Amino acid sequence: MGMMQRFWIGMVVGITLALAPPSTTATAQNRNLLVFAAASLKNALDDIASQWQGQTGKKVAVSYAASNNLIRQIEEGAPADMFISADIDWMDYGQQKKLVKPETRSDLLGNRLVLIAPKDSPVSISIQPGLDLSAALKGGRLSMANVDAVPAGKYGKAALEKLGAWERVKDRIAQAENVRAALVLVARGETPLGIVYETDAASEPAVKIVGKFPEDTHPAIIYPVAITTGSTNPDAASFLTFLHSPAARQAFERQGFTVLSGKGR
Repeated sequence: MGMMQRFWIGMVVGITLALAPPSTTATAQNRNLLVFAAASLKNALDDIASQWQGQTGKKVAVSYAASNNLIRQIEEGAPADMFISADIDWMDYGQQKKLVKPETRSDLLGNRLVLIAPKDSPVSISIQPGLDLSAALKGGRLSMANVDAVPAGKYGKAALEKLGAWERVKDRIAQAENVRAALVLVARGETPLGIVYETDAASEPAVKIVGKFPEDTHPAIIYPVAITTGSTNPDAASFLTFLHSPAARQAFERQGFTVLSGKGR
């Protein structure tokens, strides 16, 4: 067993022990699901995991991060039972590397890309071809998730390129580890503008949406889900079914996601 694999096994054991009450047996602890999910899903998935526990008595540990980091961790031996990506590319990568079970894969959610500013900002921007954010930035930076790897950053860069705005701002990007980190930079007033998902903007009262990117300026924002190849957890399939249930749909829609048909690829 490699060092990295031992590290991840130790991590999940630690998570499981932290979640389990003192009287829970080792067998019950091993039944706790470990889900790796895109950072933008936190509010909705926390709600869904709580509902799942209330209905079944079983706990779900969820690790949130950028999709690229999560699938790389799975590739290195992290014992996740399920992966929910914020884009198709990283799920495709997982499928090509045989890290997920293709028969369990489906497109779960859709989202939208928006431009945000601090709540008290007077900025108003029309997002259209020829967009120039220089004046609105006023010497500050544009907060985005990593534009080379993180889905929200990749979508944002694609949109700015399509609109002819990328060349004017590419040297003024404050790149964050994930989309929630990009959101925080704007919420704290550390950057005057940021590009995030509409659901992230809705979750943070310290920011406001000042523009919405047309859907034809970037690839469709789709969140696929699949059970990992290494999972032997008997509850993984049941939780996957629950993610497509009416209760989960309501939780996702409350956060502003578009629930897709769930058709697999």
